Amino acid sequence: MCLAVPGRVLDIGEKDGTRMATVDFGGVQKEVCLEYLPDLRVGEYAIVHVGFALQRLDEESARQTLALFEELGMLQEEFGDPWEQAAAQAGADSPWPFADGPYAEGPYAGEATAPQEAQEGRQ
Repeated sequence: MCLAVPGRVLDIGEKDGTRMATVDFGGVQKEVCLEYLPDLRVGEYAIVHVGFALQRLDEESARQTLALFEELGMLQEEFGDPWEQAAAQAGADSPWPFADGPYAEGPYAGEATAPQEAQEGRQ
C-alpha cells in the first residue's frame, strides 16, 4: 500500500537544482521533493506521497495521523524493510528470506552478498 503520510521538515537544501528536504515520519527520515510546496519551511509539517510534499498540515493533525498509522501498523508497512516484511509474511524465522540460499551457512551467513573475493571464487 502506498500512503500519503504526514512528516515534519528537518532541513531543506537543493539537489541537482531541485528543492529537497529531509522529513521525519515518526522516527523514519526520508528525502522529499518540495517543488509542489516551495514556501514550506523547517519545522512545518506536510503530507508526503511517493517522495513529494503535497500539502501543508498543522502539527496537531500530523501527530494524530502518525499516531493512528503507527497504531494500525501502517508506518512499518510503508517504511519498514521489505525483506523483513516478506519474510514475516512467509512465516520465515530468519530475517534473510532465502534461508537455503548461497549464504545461508558459513562466514557470510545472513548477508545479502558476500565480499568481492568470495563472489569471484564462485564464478
